[in-house]
Amino acid sequence: MPLYDVPALAAELRATLRGTASADPGVQALYATDASNYRVVPDLVVVPADVDDLVAAVQITAQAGAPIVLRGAGTSMAGNAIGGVVIDVSRHLNTILDIDPVSRTAVVEPGVVLTDLTGATAAYGLTFGADPSSASRATLGGMIANNACGSHSVAWGTTADNLAGLQVLLSDGTRMDLTSPPAAGSEDAAGLEPGARLRLLSGRPGREGEIHRALQAIAARDPLLISRRFSGLRRRISGYALDRLLPDQGYDPARFLSGSEGSLAVTLQATVNLVEVPPAAVLLVLGFSDSVAAADCVPLVLPHGPLTMESINATLVDRLPREVRAAAAAAGLPAGDAWLLVEVAGADPDLATRAARAIIADLDASDLAVTSRLVTDPGAQAVLWRCRRDSTGLATRRADGAEAWGGWEDAAVPPGRLGAYLRELDPILAAHGLTGASYGHFGEGCMHMRMDFDLLSGPGVAQYRSFVEQAADLVIRLGGSCSGEHGDGRARSELLQKMYGADVVAIFEEVKTVWDPARVLNPRVIADPAPLDADLRHLGSAKDRVITTGFSYPQDAGSFAQAQRRCVGVGKCLQSSGGVMCPSYQVTRQEKDSTRGRAHLLWEMLEGDVITDGWRSTEVRDALDLCMSCKGCLGDCPVNVDLATYKSEFLHHHYARRLRPASHYSMGWLPLWSRLASVAPGAVNALTGSGLQGVLKRLAGIAPERDIPRFASRSLRASVRRRPAPRLLPGPLAPPASEVRPVSALRTVSEVRPGSEVRPGSEVRPGSEVRPGSEVRPVSE
Repeated sequence: MPLYDVPALAAELRATLRGTASADPGVQALYATDASNYRVVPDLVVVPADVDDLVAAVQITAQAGAPIVLRGAGTSMAGNAIGGVVIDVSRHLNTILDIDPVSRTAVVEPGVVLTDLTGATAAYGLTFGADPSSASRATLGGMIANNACGSHSVAWGTTADNLAGLQVLLSDGTRMDLTSPPAAGSEDAAGLEPGARLRLLSGRPGREGEIHRALQAIAARDPLLISRRFSGLRRRISGYALDRLLPDQGYDPARFLSGSEGSLAVTLQATVNLVEVPPAAVLLVLGFSDSVAAADCVPLVLPHGPLTMESINATLVDRLPREVRAAAAAAGLPAGDAWLLVEVAGADPDLATRAARAIIADLDASDLAVTSRLVTDPGAQAVLWRCRRDSTGLATRRADGAEAWGGWEDAAVPPGRLGAYLRELDPILAAHGLTGASYGHFGEGCMHMRMDFDLLSGPGVAQYRSFVEQAADLVIRLGGSCSGEHGDGRARSELLQKMYGADVVAIFEEVKTVWDPARVLNPRVIADPAPLDADLRHLGSAKDRVITTGFSYPQDAGSFAQAQRRCVGVGKCLQSSGGVMCPSYQVTRQEKDSTRGRAHLLWEMLEGDVITDGWRSTEVRDALDLCMSCKGCLGDCPVNVDLATYKSEFLHHHYARRLRPASHYSMGWLPLWSRLASVAPGAVNALTGSGLQGVLKRLAGIAPERDIPRFASRSLRASVRRRPAPRLLPGPLAPPASEVRPVSALRTVSEVRPGSEVRPGSEVRPGSEVRPGSEVRPVSE
């Protein structure tokens, strides 16, 4: 139970904000999970209208002693953004404030979606260096919180590496403007006395100066400990980036905050550096017998300076739709069971091609068994990149339909040790009876995996913990990081003690107190962590629900509950453009109208502790109301969430033994009404066009703005029957009259394909076959 007065806090927020503050069960259910295995029902959900609203919401909530969790697109995969008072900045704080092509910077609000930013900067030939596969819905605020990376980090670094400055808010209301120091050797850094910047920052008044003095004191006290424990690995996303505070690293609090998962400060505005889009790029696709062999190739390719080195394997490619697999093969996927997508840049296409061929030459001279294809066509490259981009969703199901989960999807090791990591991980998987689908950023030694953990039972969860602990020991021994991209969250914060030791974890606690003495910002993440097996989403009552359904759900073992577990929250349905999923969300931009939101509500209905009235739920009914049953989600969603079927199932139960809304009868029975109207269409049109039209629309549940359609004076069938039979033209192509038989002598057909020789009411040539209710087709020889 909350230790603060939730209704009083909600009332104060509603009275103060221009945005919304809600504790409605439906809203709580929508925000209870992210894209992870975890679930914590929020006490309130706040959607601020602008930055001033965000400031007010944080201050009021902090004064009440309530935990504050900032949320962007909700695609965090480690349980980074759930619980407490959730503040959603994605809806309204999404303005690109400035783009400066000269300084190559952009200023953004935290809710700006990455592809919106890169779309705006493309006109200047610029882009943002970090590009996670969720770019079409990932917000910059969320990327900063988790220090997101993406496929180009091997060339352009992580989000932190591309930060120029942050404007942040502390839980006590203090605002800070943090600017990253100029790069060593740059014009801005010339003449800057060593230590002058640090003295300037520590001399600032109030809380701002107090924080700088405390951080500098920590860095001065433990420089050797910090430098040893945070050496080298760029994909070391776990914990607080204490190395960013060392004077020889430039003392950079802005970049230090990137990766702190909103547990230290709230981002109000960010200034990001932009990189130049290469003039030309080609894609080199390398094929291997397995992922271990692909990993062994990495040290040979890295010296060539590729933009990307991304892996996929046959396990994932085989789960793509058949047409996509065929397109990938046609685009240039070479022989193999694992592949590396290596993007190589150049000043022009010829130089990019020569650079790629130099990589092929080095590989041919090695003892590695590798196939290769050089892909220069942008369309073919896009097809192959789709295979990698959809991996996050595809990996959530095995080929046999069994469920697979994250939880150990994010470890990173030095790239030269990636092959050793994969070899030694296999026996650990086998010892626990686990299998997994893998993909990842091989150029940075980061491997993403989804495994068939049993997260639905106590023994299965115990096995999950045992595996994670052993895998963490392996990664730490190889000099790696338990998180290489997605952050610690609830999945890995407990492992920080293993990874860094008690002395460094004590510094994390000290840093947390410096920034957030009230400890209200995203508590129990990184500092004072929750157990990694606490708050697991699927260990509740939904897993035990056996429900008699109208549909059979053969792809989900006949289980409606398992069908609802398909949505893991990766949020492709939230993307700002492209595809057809989901039309209503594209208009409203509200979570409840997204495929993910509706799927989460159906799952919460089964869980039963927030949405408590089951099939009679008005929250679920209202969320499904704008679903057009277009089946767009079934094709666009990487895990094939089928909301149209789920909606039909829900409505069947929801209205069982009850009267339905009038529109269900007027629209659902429209074929019947149309047939009756065809008896006397003139009379029907006169009635629906009369002064009674308004009354009729109200009775039929039709919106007042709509016109009732008029019926034609003669039906299509009647029109077809009145057409004269076509006459055969004289000439050599006309068959003898003895070979022509009337259709009625055979059987009447409902329709005929275009291009065939007959139509209803005409005559059929011998050599055609007519079956009841079928089409006329040539008989095969």
